[in-house]
Order: sequence, then structure tokens, then C-alpha cells
Amino acid sequence: MEARKKYNISIEATLEVIGGKWKCVILCHLTHGKRRTSELKQLMPGITQKMLTQQLRELVSDGIVNRISYNEVPPRVEYELTEYGWSLKGILDSLCSWGEKHIIKEYGDKSAVLEDSILNK
Repeated sequence: MEARKKYNISIEATLEVIGGKWKCVILCHLTHGKRRTSELKQLMPGITQKMLTQQLRELVSDGIVNRISYNEVPPRVEYELTEYGWSLKGILDSLCSWGEKHIIKEYGDKSAVLEDSILNK
């Protein structure tokens, strides 16, 4: 019998799934609809292809994201949030809102440091 993992506080379980630098960013982009890997890479110029692929695989494995493979030539793959993934929307919205307030507190003008992106409207 496999030993069950123990958490000291439940946020550890959340961070185990969505923690790190990129997963929440990927998830925020997916709240705006299906995205191909190349679209995500373009929206996230700071991420390497290897890291993007790894993060997407982990999110798929955790049941947060669906990987949709189309039977076409050349092959086409899209990613979308699962129903379970959509349950994170409130958390993601709260993180974005807090981040915006933090940017304003630290820099005064958010437009000076925040990229012009659909996510920042």
C-alpha cells in the first residue's frame, strides 16, 4: 500500500498543482479560450519551448487542462481548461487583481511596467 502524502496546510496542495512561475500565466491565457502551443509561446515570450511543454504536460496530467489533438496533416494540437481547471478562475482573477494593486503600489503607474496585452484590459 502506498503511503499517502501529508500536507501541513491545504494551500500546499494548490501550489503543488499551479505553483511556479508559469502555470498561472498559462491558465490565465486559457481562460480566454483554446490556444495552440505556438500561440502560448507568442503570448509568453519569456518561457522556453521546453518549459512550456513541460508545464502543459503537468497541467494535463493533473486534470486542469485538456490536450486536443486533431487528426490533420500537419498535426494540430490545442489546449483548453477542463471543467476542473475552470474552478481555478476565481483564484486566478484574485491573483491578477492583487498583482495589479501591487504594481500600482510599487510603481505608481501600471502602464509603465505592465505589457499591453488582452489580459491587462
